[in-house]
This record gives sequence, structure tokens and C-alpha cells, in this order.
Amino acid sequence: MSDARDYFSRRLAFETDPSDVYAAQKSGHELVLVDVRGDDAWAQGRICGAIHMPYREIAERAPHEIPAGTPVVVYCWSPGCNAGQKGALAFAQLGYDVREMIGGYEYWVREGQPTENDDGPCERVFDPTVMVVRS
Repeated sequence: MSDARDYFSRRLAFETDPSDVYAAQKSGHELVLVDVRGDDAWAQGRICGAIHMPYREIAERAPHEIPAGTPVVVYCWSPGCNAGQKGALAFAQLGYDVREMIGGYEYWVREGQPTENDDGPCERVFDPTVMVVRS
């Protein structure tokens, strides 16, 4: 029992999900949301309020752009992408309090959270396979 408790406690210390991140944004919690995907992915669509810092650039850029002690949440495409883990590791190696947003951009979009691209806000779509949708 304690093995399971320890395992899930550790996971929750380093992971979050789209609905919790959205709730934190709406309530004004201090955090920096970092999109660690490449330039083309960023241009195609991103989470409103996120900053773009591909994971390969974190070691060089983060100390100059994100104040030490700032909570960071990273995301990539989806559960099938490990760029979020690479980004989280890079932030952790720099000493940041970092979490990975499980589900990535895919589940953010599927839950209907606000997104934008280079042309502005994107249409919000609510996917009933991942959430309760009320009419």
C-alpha cells in the first residue's frame, strides 16, 4: 500500500493536467506555461498565455527569460510525445519548480480550453470522449 501511495504522490508532485492548469490560470495562480514544441507547431496553435521555448533552447534561454523560483508547467503535443518530459527535465536541471501537463496540447484542445494561432483565437471545440459536455 505504501508503495502505491509513494508512487502516486511522486507523480502528482511532477504532473498536472489541462483542467487544473486552466483553473490555475483563471484563478490567477503564478505559473509560466511553456510550449516546448517546434516553431511550426507553435504557429499552428498554442495555449493562450503560453510562451514558446522549444525544449532544446531551455538551458540557454530560461535563466534569462523566466525568473528563478517561478513555477513552470511545460507541454508538448500529446501523450504520444515526450518533448514535455525533455523540457521538464531541462527546467529541473536548472532548479525550477516544474511540472509536465499530461495530455499536452491535444487534451487541452479536446477539453475546449482557449487556444490561439498566428491569426488569433481558435474556435473552442468540446470533445465528449474526454469530458462531460452540457448543451
